[in-house]
Amino acid sequence: MLRKIYRIALRECGFLRYNLVYLFCMLVFPILVTVFFTTMMNEGLPHEMPVGVVDQDDTSTSRALIRRLDAFQSSQVVAHYPNINEARKAVQQNKIYAFLYIPKGTTDGLLSARQPKISFYYSLASVSAGSLLYRDLKTVSMLGSAAVGQQTMRAKGATEAQISTFLQPIVIDLHMIGNPWASYNLYLSTMIIPGILMLFMFLITTYSLGTELKFGSSKEWLAMADNDIIVALTGKLLPQFLIFLSIFYAYMYYVFGYLEFPHPGGVWIMLILGFLAVVASIGFGIFAFGLMPSLRMSMSICSLWAMLSFTTSGFTYPVFAMHPAIEAIAQLFPLRHYYMIYQICVFNGYPFVDAWFNFMALFIFSALPFFVLRKIKKAMLEYVYIP
Repeated sequence: MLRKIYRIALRECGFLRYNLVYLFCMLVFPILVTVFFTTMMNEGLPHEMPVGVVDQDDTSTSRALIRRLDAFQSSQVVAHYPNINEARKAVQQNKIYAFLYIPKGTTDGLLSARQPKISFYYSLASVSAGSLLYRDLKTVSMLGSAAVGQQTMRAKGATEAQISTFLQPIVIDLHMIGNPWASYNLYLSTMIIPGILMLFMFLITTYSLGTELKFGSSKEWLAMADNDIIVALTGKLLPQFLIFLSIFYAYMYYVFGYLEFPHPGGVWIMLILGFLAVVASIGFGIFAFGLMPSLRMSMSICSLWAMLSFTTSGFTYPVFAMHPAIEAIAQLFPLRHYYMIYQICVFNGYPFVDAWFNFMALFIFSALPFFVLRKIKKAMLEYVYIP
């Protein structure tokens, strides 16, 4: 049996060597994707996003507010506009993401305690940019009123402790567990890249099986295994498994070792998770081909499944907030269980038992090919390829 597997694996290595599809999908594209996403978000958060100002008050107080806004890490005041219409057009043209409107008489209203109104407008066409700028604009608005209140109380003889207690009666002690830097790179790159790697595993698995039918070499392939479909599949997919496992571990070393992403769970859990992710992805690819023994249809199923997995995995929008039917369907995607194991055991360092269901799900995905072995064997021996 081992000799047969070895001979089939050598045959497959010949295909890998001369077919550029394997080279690009198994080596070139995974490396490019990893470098692209990790370098695109290497700053963690977007900095110095363009903001406009409509300052019709034009006093030292309003100018101080604008300087405070420009001093924030996420915001950069790039333009002053004479009225709201001009600023609104700039937002619509994507020249700025938000603008602060300070009407005439704001300073006089603050000094006389008449509660003047300042407004800020921000675009949520980009959720990340809009949310960050909303935080800065709201903070600078509160700082403006606090500055005037501080000066008024100081003039009345209040101490600094009394002023602080009056202006901020409750002090917030914020602890951002797991990602204290609020870095987009930490939670996006660690899921987008594995999801794309799984996509390549799905497609390459179905492609390698489908090409046996396409080029009429399926009977020769099975003959090398004495028509034992388990031996045939093991020998054929063994080189791909080793390459994908090496790529997955290289990605983990680059992200968690070189870039030093947090991983309190330790190295062993990452090695186990990488192994299960590769085996489950290849297993699902074999299962998809067994359901539809057609190169075109099986690759279409895998493409659709991989794309939907980004939505249903829960790393951008929580699954528990989705419709109950979608929440149930989400369990059918390997990336969902990879994400749960990653955030429970790797990112937060909790024990294996807390993610037992997700480990079991990946084992089930790995065992799916056993349900379609007979159908794959029948397809390889009897089916005629239809382009």
